[in-house]
Amino acid sequence: MPRDDVLIVGAGHNGLTCACYLAAAGLKVRVLERRAVVGGAAVTEEFHPGFRNSTLSYTVSLLHPRVIRDLRLAERGLRIVERPFSNFLPLPDGRALKFGGDLATSQAEVARFSPRDAARLPQYYARLDRLAATLKRWVLEAPPNLGGAFIVQGWRDALAAARLLWQFGRLPQDGQRDLIDVFTKSAGHWLDATFECEPLKAALGWDAIVGNYASPYAAGCAYVLLHHCFGEVNGKPGIWGHAIGGMGRITELMADEARARGVRIDLEAPVARVLIERGRAVGVVLESGETIRARAVAANVNPKLLYQRMVDRSELPAQFADAIDRYRCGSGAFRINVALSELPDFACLPGTHAQPHHASGILFAPSLGYMDRAWRDAEDTGLARSPVVEMLIPSVVDDSLAPRGAHVASLFCQQFKPDADWDALRGRAVDAIFDVVQSYCPNFRRSLLGWRAYSPLDLEREFGLVGGDIFHGQLALDQLFSLRPVLGYARYRGPIAGLYHCGSGAHPGGGVTGAPGHNAAREIARDLA
Repeated sequence: MPRDDVLIVGAGHNGLTCACYLAAAGLKVRVLERRAVVGGAAVTEEFHPGFRNSTLSYTVSLLHPRVIRDLRLAERGLRIVERPFSNFLPLPDGRALKFGGDLATSQAEVARFSPRDAARLPQYYARLDRLAATLKRWVLEAPPNLGGAFIVQGWRDALAAARLLWQFGRLPQDGQRDLIDVFTKSAGHWLDATFECEPLKAALGWDAIVGNYASPYAAGCAYVLLHHCFGEVNGKPGIWGHAIGGMGRITELMADEARARGVRIDLEAPVARVLIERGRAVGVVLESGETIRARAVAANVNPKLLYQRMVDRSELPAQFADAIDRYRCGSGAFRINVALSELPDFACLPGTHAQPHHASGILFAPSLGYMDRAWRDAEDTGLARSPVVEMLIPSVVDDSLAPRGAHVASLFCQQFKPDADWDALRGRAVDAIFDVVQSYCPNFRRSLLGWRAYSPLDLEREFGLVGGDIFHGQLALDQLFSLRPVLGYARYRGPIAGLYHCGSGAHPGGGVTGAPGHNAAREIARDLA
């Protein structure tokens, strides 16, 4: 007889969230983690002697407030410091755009470049807020499981589909049009139709390509922009912030809460395969050969990793296996953590003393055209000659990360072809990224004390992110909502009874949200009741 009710594969933030909710429902839960630390991609680690940073995920906004509340993260000590403003864009001509504080401040800043665009900002934000509010209603809900030829969930699917149609029908006509636009149009065309200021469009358009290997003019990437607008920090919508202690502080506190609820977490326990008997998942086999049995298994891993490496293809319906083969992964992201002897000294805003722009999201990409060329370069040669780089310097607000007087910075960079030869191209990519930062900050290279770089291949090898995909699958129209991961399997269940999806490969997708873990737990608890 199984000793556990549910085994969870992977102690990333969604796996830990799922474990906490299942334990609260009275189930006996065990989490199996391949690495020696909890957190998955949301982890804080030392990368250079004396220097710690968020290794992969690096900023907070999308973590759902209900998850924060229900898992008692604030009570346990989670503290998030807001950015003074969202983005700082140094420009090649010596100017700079500070964008994303309160509306009046943002308008005044944009007016230096385009009074027309400054006047249009309130309308743009109202439109974005309306879209986000419409879609946020479904973040903590299971989508209707369309494609009933595969799985029929009965009245729950019919009710969810009816509610979805009712909500869409209640939108005004322009709201319906906007919703269709955001799922089908590019962010570039969407922004070009509203604004003329290139730096402003770059600041807004960055959200469309972060973790998304595509041009900002790729059809459908407007949704990726909207996906990054769902969040809040300290009750303030649309704000981004830094978790004191790094992203690993969030998952450490989640693990503490899980253990307090009776969850067992096993580290350095890599799962080799899911154990299936008579068409049902009944446990897992570890790489050590140990078999662990349970009533159900929840996988907090990329669906391709689950079904192509942990489940024998013969156990899967042919249509489903083919659909998983076609499931697209690849963020095109390259990640570097750097240790610095001093703060970056921007040519457009000099000084190595801490200033508000040092605590914002610093974007090295002056236009949508620049972003488009970066993607085209990557398609041609494997990497962008002039990459898109976002820099965050969390040590400005968090002195626990670096020695006194020194700093750490996160460099999250696009575009790097996911399937390129990264063993050969890795060094060239690092040089290209550092060259971009150096061109705006003349002291950057001489201030470097050390760094740790992660190519798309490194992200797959070390963190199980297939194709280096930070979202566990691209956020495209055919891989969202009732189609995530594939048509017919949207309600956190695959074709194998007792095997569930609780990671970002399930609705609502990627980012440190906790939502897939929350939603999957509700479905699992209902099935095991």
